[in-house]
Parts: sequence; structure tokens; C-alpha cells
Amino acid sequence: MQDLNNVYYDKHDLGLIYTRESSAFKIWAPTACKVEVVLYEDAGQYDANGLVMNHEDGTAYVMNQMQAGTWGLTLQGDWEGKFYMYKVSFSDGQVHYAVDPYAKAVAAGGARTAIIDMSKTDPDDWEDDVRPPLIKSTDSIIYELHVRDFSMDEESPFQKKGLYSAFSEEGLTDREGHRIGIDHLKELGVTHVHLLPVFDFKTVNELTVHDAEAADNKYNWGYDPQNFNVPEGSYSSDPSNPHTRIREFKEMIRALHRCGIRVIMDVVYNHTYGVDDGPFDGIVPGYYYRRNGHGFLSNGSGVGNELATERPMVRKYIKDSVRYWTEEYHIDGFRFDLMGLIDTQTMTEITEMLRQELDSSILVYGEPWTGGDSPLPDKTLKGAQRGKGFAVFNDHYRAAVKGDSDGSGSGFATGWWGVEGAVLAGVQGAIHDFAYSPAETINYVTAHDNLNLWDKIVTSQGIRDLLAFPEWRDGRPTSGISAAEAVKHADPYRHVDPMNLLDNDTVRRSLLANGVILTSQGIPFIHAGDELLRSKYGDHNSYRSGDAVNALRWSNKARFRAVFDYYKGLIALRKQHAAFRLEHRDQVEQYLKVLECGNGVLAYMLEGYRAGDAWNRIIVIYNGKEQDEIVAVPQDTSWNIVVSDRAAGEKVQAQVTSQVVVPRLSMMVLYDRMSGIEVPVLSSIEIMTKRRAVAAGEHFQFEAVYRDQHGKRMDGMTAVWRSSDDRVIRVRQTGKASSLMNGHCFITAAHGEISGTVQMWVDDLYPARIEFAVDKSIYATQTYRPHVTVWNQYEEVMAGAPYTLEKTTPRVIALDNGKVKAIRPGTAVVAATAGEVRAEHHFQVQPYYVRTVEIEYSRPDGHYEGWNVWVWGTGIHDGKIPLHAEGGHSVKARIRVAPGIKRIGYIIRLNEWEKREGDRDYFIDIPPSPANERIKVHVHSGTREVVVAVGGQKIRLHGLSSA
Repeated sequence: MQDLNNVYYDKHDLGLIYTRESSAFKIWAPTACKVEVVLYEDAGQYDANGLVMNHEDGTAYVMNQMQAGTWGLTLQGDWEGKFYMYKVSFSDGQVHYAVDPYAKAVAAGGARTAIIDMSKTDPDDWEDDVRPPLIKSTDSIIYELHVRDFSMDEESPFQKKGLYSAFSEEGLTDREGHRIGIDHLKELGVTHVHLLPVFDFKTVNELTVHDAEAADNKYNWGYDPQNFNVPEGSYSSDPSNPHTRIREFKEMIRALHRCGIRVIMDVVYNHTYGVDDGPFDGIVPGYYYRRNGHGFLSNGSGVGNELATERPMVRKYIKDSVRYWTEEYHIDGFRFDLMGLIDTQTMTEITEMLRQELDSSILVYGEPWTGGDSPLPDKTLKGAQRGKGFAVFNDHYRAAVKGDSDGSGSGFATGWWGVEGAVLAGVQGAIHDFAYSPAETINYVTAHDNLNLWDKIVTSQGIRDLLAFPEWRDGRPTSGISAAEAVKHADPYRHVDPMNLLDNDTVRRSLLANGVILTSQGIPFIHAGDELLRSKYGDHNSYRSGDAVNALRWSNKARFRAVFDYYKGLIALRKQHAAFRLEHRDQVEQYLKVLECGNGVLAYMLEGYRAGDAWNRIIVIYNGKEQDEIVAVPQDTSWNIVVSDRAAGEKVQAQVTSQVVVPRLSMMVLYDRMSGIEVPVLSSIEIMTKRRAVAAGEHFQFEAVYRDQHGKRMDGMTAVWRSSDDRVIRVRQTGKASSLMNGHCFITAAHGEISGTVQMWVDDLYPARIEFAVDKSIYATQTYRPHVTVWNQYEEVMAGAPYTLEKTTPRVIALDNGKVKAIRPGTAVVAATAGEVRAEHHFQVQPYYVRTVEIEYSRPDGHYEGWNVWVWGTGIHDGKIPLHAEGGHSVKARIRVAPGIKRIGYIIRLNEWEKREGDRDYFIDIPPSPANERIKVHVHSGTREVVVAVGGQKIRLHGLSSA
């Protein structure tokens, strides 16, 4: 397998490149002895399960073996409308037929790859589709939704029930005139819709999904990937037409964008539905899947396999895939399922690619856990995201607010006192827990997994039986009745009096739970239907339970309108007030002051004026007790109540001084006065573009950044765009532009009398300068990827420009697929060449040595089970390091540190962040020391005192630094 890791193909032309003149096929299959592309006139003969098992009826064309394990073939002519498979032969006689893993279009059921003209799938004005504005990630409010759940309510007026097209149905209302569908989402005010998997998945028969008489299962969450780069067909009006699902998917994206809502894809790159019949193993057997120490497929996913994301071509595949969804479908973010099974380097490279090369506002987040044991050493768990630009779900906060996920265990909002400190940690954006900044934590109480919010609360209250909730297993009640019958018999709102809706304990706990989330630092995330008091009738795992359980009941909006209005008010409050959306940890530490924390009450104050908020100071109070509480507030002014147990928003409901009565099981938000900050006035427009010199025939995006009189960014504005020469660059009113011919022009964005201008050039670009660098000190036996930057004649970076590397000292270093491997100490010269320009770099290979940091940890109670050290910046192995007893009354961890490392960070924690020592990040400065020198650190529980010693000599007391 190690040999295959060195067979790396770095180009972006794998799969099919179609034009009317030709079709070019390319596949990475380094272990094959022969590869053919087989063309078909149709999708094939389906069996009763919706599968095509025989692929021998096509016409085969032998492909040519090419560089870096690839095979390629270009067929002249227009092949649109045909289908194809790869026929891959191996030296042991095995022959596999495989769908193209880079397939962009497929037949129903993903049976064969389709050849289509992708430009014909674009909706009208698709080129004018743009991302709704988002200044920073903490401005996001995420709404998790399943495509089919959105519109399958039998009583709803959707014409395209269960389809992508339902998102394009505007103007829908219920019988009482309340907005539903996409207008509901717009009215609610969320910024992002997170769609459960919408790539092609396996477990729904696309041929029978629209047949009401068919017994086949028509519902699944979709966590069973089949073709990663194709939209799921069961959500299209015609799964058998490869064009339809793509066009209708794009129409859904366009409709949401027009409502000011961004779209996040739930992606499942940690496993596939199957291995033998999956997208990879028939092409490169054994490469794409991770195995354990016994040689068996590892099962950290819980479904039988894991993708080996740490391998170069698997990593490349995932990066290519998310890039494709971003560019072709205008996706605005990605949620990674079981992100713990994806190595941290892959997650870091994905995030850097998306946010640096495509759009800095793209959201990336995921689940920082696994579904079982995995041999992957570099798991992306909580803490691994620190400073890397992506976020993780905060299950600590989830547990603190609601308790356990499926049982009767309680949290702050469900009846348990004593967790106020854990709630405060979540309110602070987890910066004293596992996150470096609030932008790294996804705050939530419930999601599609486990009991939803209403069902969890009634379970905690012990009233499931009173509501006639059945016991569920794999989508069916254990009693043997159907899901539909169980739903008909259940009465989830039996104890809710519509005339006194907001007095009901279950309703109050529900509003308190998500009210905490929507007023915390970080990125809030709510599950679809929380604002409608949605119930799934006690089903904690409804992945295949069907529409009867999962469909949103739109009639609940009229029934529980006050609840919807409360959510709407909290969302508007968050969007209008910057104090709830702080981006940096130092802002949280400086602007958030705790007033009370304990005995079922948490109260804190935000210094809004320091955050640029329109309100001077803001007080937030949560009361998790079953009786009213009197909470003291600063007496230097009067306070305006804008959120109470009756309503939420910006409207003043009452005024108080010195103290306030916070009703039971509720929250309150107050402010003292307007901050006196000037009303922002548009003063300048800056045009942002990644490049000011482009080649003819390119398509690119301009962005207008609006700033007020103090240079602060403003949002919610639009510009009128124009080009001084449409023959050179044509710009649309969305800021999208096309370069047509060589020349130069000026692009202007204007809003009223304020405008901004940028000069652009269209030219034949070539390398004019090259910069080549590696670390000044590199160490024998290590491998480095040099940073090579190519600049064009306009002094702009040529991203992706090809270059070659040469070495002059073969005994000191070696070159391997763009990497420099240091072999032994000595002086080395490496040259980089691009076009006609060349640069050399001289560096010294130093002897490799390892230093060890020994952390000794002592606790007065002597309880050490589950405690470990989380480390980063070591250069060898970051993440979890176990603590071992070695006699005495303490435990120790030994951390290996690579040469050249000057500082490492660490946190001592219990299990997976259940508890931790201290309230911040701690760092140890690594002094220059001889090889194999041991650095000792002693940490006492409950104190910040440490002793750092090198070689037995103390060099610093209390020497821990924090940030």
C-alpha cells in the first residue's frame, strides 16, 4: 500500500471531460493491467431491486496507460446521451465493471455513468446566482433539514411533495394564511439551510420511489453514499433522466439563495454503503479503505468500512469532490459526518482550499467523534480544529442543556441543577473548553440523530406513556403495528392548552433550551421543526421510519404560532446585535461578565458598546428552576426587557431597576440604553477580486465590500456594476464576470453616489518570477513539501501554475512527487523552474533528534481514571496522550517533540473533554537543548503552578503561559 501512496496524480482532469467534439475519459487505476471504457446506448436492464447486474452489452474501447497510475482515452464525436462504465482487468485474472468514481451524472439507481452536457442542466440566470452575504462565520444561524421532510405533509399544498422542486414553490400558506415552505424559512430568518445527504445514496429504489403502490422503502436519511458527485435521484421528478436531478437541485439552490439563505451539504466521506459494490474497490482494490491490525476492514463508522482519508489519492478525491460541489452547484458550506474518521491534515487542506481558493465565507464543520474504534491515529476530534478554520459540534454544551440524548437524563433546561458552569462554558463559545475561538463551536441541543427536542423533553418528564409513544426499532414500533398506525394513536401535545401555550412546562423547557443556544457565542444550529414543536413520536433513530414519522406538520405553525414568533424574535435579536456574534476569544473574555452562576440560574452581561452593538450593555438571564427567581442587576440605570417568557425580539416589554423577577423555566434579555454609536453611513465601496489579471475565456466573481464612515463593514447592500469596456470584460449585475479578449478596462460598483473602481487586465499570462522556500532548518529522515509561488508579469500569484524541482545533492536529499525528503546531514540545493524563470534554495539538513516533555499530574483525590493530555504543535504526534501511573501519587505522560519546535500546547482533560484542568490553553516553551534531553513539567490539580526543569535543573517556576 505504501507504494501506491507514492503514485500520486495531481491534475484535475480525472473522470469525463465532455464537449460536443469529443469525450475524454481518465481514471486512476495504478494496479490494473488493462482498462477499457465501455459505452452503452441505455441504462441497462434493471432487476426487481432496481439494480443493473449485467454490463457486458456495451462496446469496449481500450484506454492508454499514462503517467502516475492513470489511464486515458479521448473519443472523437458527440457522445451525449450515452452511458459508460470502466472495465478494469488485473493480473490475477479478475475483471471489474465500475461506475466512474468521478461521475457527474448517472442513470437511475446510479447504475451507469451518464454522458451529458452539464451546461444544459443550468437553470435560467444560473450565472447570476450568488451567495447571500455573510461577513463572518459567527453571523450564521443553521437550520438542519431533510429534503423529503420539508414537503411530504399530506395536508400541505405542495405540488412537488418530497422533491427538490418543493423549495421553488413560493407563496404557499396553510388554511389560516400562515406562510409555509420556503417562505417560512425566509420569515424565520435563518441564514443557512443544512441539508441532510443529497448526493446519490443507495438505500432508496429510485425506480419505484414515486410509485404509491410499490412496497419498496421510499425514505432514508442518506448516510449510505454511492456516487459522491451526483445529486440523489429519489428527490427528483424523474430519476431515470440524468439531467433532471441536476437541474432541479440547482433550482433548489437558486431559490434558497434568492431568499437570502445559504445551503450547506451534509457529506459522508468517512465510509461508503458497500465495498465490493462501492465506487472504489473495483478500480483499485484495497487502497481506498482502512484496515485494522488484523487485516480486516476497520469499522469506526459502524456500517462496516472506513475510507482511508490519510492516503494521498483518497484525500485528493475528497478535495476534488467538495471543490466540484462548490463550483458547479454553488454550495456554501459542508458538514462532515463522523469527522473523527477523517484525518486532521485532510480536514485542514479541505478548509484551506475552500476558504482560500474559492470563498472565505464557506462554512466547514463536522462531528468530532467516530462511530466505533478506528486505527486512524490522526483523528479529527474536539480540539483538533483549533486555529484551522473549521468548526465542530459541541456535544458538551448539548449535554449540559438537555442531558443525555435518548434517555431520561436531565440537563439545565430539563430539570437538572449543578450544570450552570458547563452551560456558561458553552455561552462563552467553548473558548475555555476545546475551542480557540467562538467560530469553532457549533452550538446545538438536538439534530436529526437521537430524540428530537420535544420528544427528549417529554422523555425527561417521564410522560412518554401518557402520550402513547411506542417503543421503536429500525423504523417500526416493536409492537408490530405500522409507523403510520403508531403516529395515529400517539398524542404528543395531549397536555398542551393552546389558550395557555407559553405556560406549558414542556413548551417552556423547549424555548429555554434553544433560547440558550441562540444567545450564546459561537454558531447556533437548530433542527427543522423545533420552532413548530415537532415530534417524531418518540422515535430516536428515524432514519428509515418514513414520512408518517418524519414529515414536518405545517399545521403546527397555526397551532403553536406563539412558539414560532418566539424563535423568530430570538433570531432577529441575534442578527441585529453584534454582541451575540463575537468572533474572537479575547472579545469574549473582555466583553462578557458573569453576574450569577449556580443554583439553577445563569446571568451574564455583554458590554455591547465595545462590540459595536447599538445597545450599551446587555444582560442575559436563564432560569432553569421550576419557580420564579429574583436576580439582581446593576443599579446605576434602568433596564429594558426585550425577551421574557411571553415574547422575544427588540421591542421593549417593561423596565426594571436593581432587580428583576425571571419567571420559572424561562430566559430574559435586557439592555440599559442605546450605545450612542453613530448610525452607519455608507462612505466607501471596495471591490474585492482574487486577481486583477486574467486570461481570456475565464469566469470569475467580483465582490463589493461596503464600509461606513469608520471603515466598518456594512451588509445588506447591493451595487450597480458596469465595465468600461464590455469587449474586454463583461460584468453582470451579480458581480459575475467573463473575460472576452485581451486588453484592459475598469470595473465599477456603485450604490447611489458612492462607488468603487478596480482596473483589470486580460492578457496571455506567463511566469515572470518564482519564489521557492522550505524551512530554514530541516532535519534528516523527514519529508517536507516546499512552498513554491509562481508570479505572472502583473506580479500576481499564478495559482496552480506547473513547476519542476531539481536537486544537485543526491546523497543529502531526494525528491518525490513534489516533496523534499532529507536523507542525511549536509548542505543541499534545490531549484524550482516555471516557464523561463528559475529559483534556487540553499539549506542545511540537520541531524534529527527528539526531545521529550514529561508531564507529571497530581490530584488531591488520587482519582486518575480517564484523565489524559491533549497536545498540539509537537511535530510528531498531536492529540490524545495517555497518563500512566508509575508509583507514587501522580501520573505521567511523555510527549515526543520534533527538532526545531519551540513551543507546544497542552490541556489536561477527562476522557473526551468531560472535564479539564484550568480554563484556557496552556503552553510550554521548549528551550534549546541537546538531543534526547528530557523536559519535566509538574501540574497540580486545581492550581496553575508548574515546575519546568531541563536535565534535572529547574529553569522556571509558575512557567506556564496561556493565551
